[in-house]
Amino acid sequence: MAACGLDFGTSNTTLGLVTERGPALLRLEGDHVTIPSAIFFPPGGTPLVGRAAMAEYVEGTPGRLMRSLKSVLGSSLLEETTPVGRERIRFRDVIARYLSAVKTRAEAQAGTAIDTVVHGRPVHFVDGDPEGDARAEDALREIARSIGFRHVSFQYEPIAAALDYEQQVTGEEIALIADIGGGTSDFSIVRLSPERHAKVDRSGDILANDGVRIGGTDFDRRLSLGTVMPLFGLGSPMNRGDLDVPSGYFHDLATWSSINRLYNAKTLREIEEVRRDARRPDLIARLYAVVEAERGHSLAMEVEGAKIAASDAGQGGVALGWVEPGLAATLDHAGLVAQTEELSRRIAERIGRCLNQAGLPAEGIDALFLTGGSTGLPHVRAALVAGVPNARVVDGDTFGSVGTGLTIEAGRRAA
Repeated sequence: MAACGLDFGTSNTTLGLVTERGPALLRLEGDHVTIPSAIFFPPGGTPLVGRAAMAEYVEGTPGRLMRSLKSVLGSSLLEETTPVGRERIRFRDVIARYLSAVKTRAEAQAGTAIDTVVHGRPVHFVDGDPEGDARAEDALREIARSIGFRHVSFQYEPIAAALDYEQQVTGEEIALIADIGGGTSDFSIVRLSPERHAKVDRSGDILANDGVRIGGTDFDRRLSLGTVMPLFGLGSPMNRGDLDVPSGYFHDLATWSSINRLYNAKTLREIEEVRRDARRPDLIARLYAVVEAERGHSLAMEVEGAKIAASDAGQGGVALGWVEPGLAATLDHAGLVAQTEELSRRIAERIGRCLNQAGLPAEGIDALFLTGGSTGLPHVRAALVAGVPNARVVDGDTFGSVGTGLTIEAGRRAA
């Protein structure tokens, strides 16, 4: 039997084991140590996970894709069911099937059963709701046990990232850890040193923890609503009165965890009724086509790709020719910043809260350690750096620091 560290993320998942050479993330999909948090249910077939799941969906294979599975923890969606072929499956059970597949792959590579897990968790699954937060952790614990983990414990994701960073620290310092992931943004202020790294109990070194339920998928949602959804009728008028087309369909279509809500006959009938009463029925016809073909995740992937391109190269495109020949949207860096600046500001505000908790001025932070995919957005990074302008900026393993730190913690707890 073995112990693992498991970073079940909104966008990607990693799992690590302690080896003779130290913590090591396992290759969960081909040569990749990361596996997208996605599952695809083909009609009557075995579910696929990760990149294979997304590729099957993009290639047009009939079936149901679900992504950003972690987002439903702490929400009412967790206990809801969704149609998969001829049956309905609870979202809780969808998460269990995905994590079970990850566990099976890890055990095959490790050559041993894994019965103990240190699960990563955000500082807050749910903002401002301690009871909801506790329910989310309890649900994840129950899911872990249902797939064969006998011993389940948790560690805050930014604390795990701090343990990874501490492996390179040469002297004592106070670090602000910023883990800006797909679903949440989490911060910790931790006292670190080579000597402290050997301690099992680090509670006295944790000076502050805080977080907010904002991450990369929220940036995708804002960009989708601002750039793409108007092409499908968002904000367009109805024929009668001064009403606009109902916006709920567009918000669901722009939200990774809610897309599947639209895939039912009742919603299609409603959209058809809206089309008949809309002043721009051609736009609503596009919406109908996406929902009828169950291609909402294709739309979301295009927006995510445009976000990354606009961030990296200054310009990104959303190719929508599969909806209608010639249809497309563009996104430049200025538009990316304008549409998501409020999210960036709300994330960076948590730095001040952490400093207050720790009783430290900004000048008291020696290092700012960055991990998580959304730290790659220049305006997010700039907002974080501005919160502690004198700190040394250290870039961690974007998708692996948390998993590595959880593996370090798993080794300590299993010792």
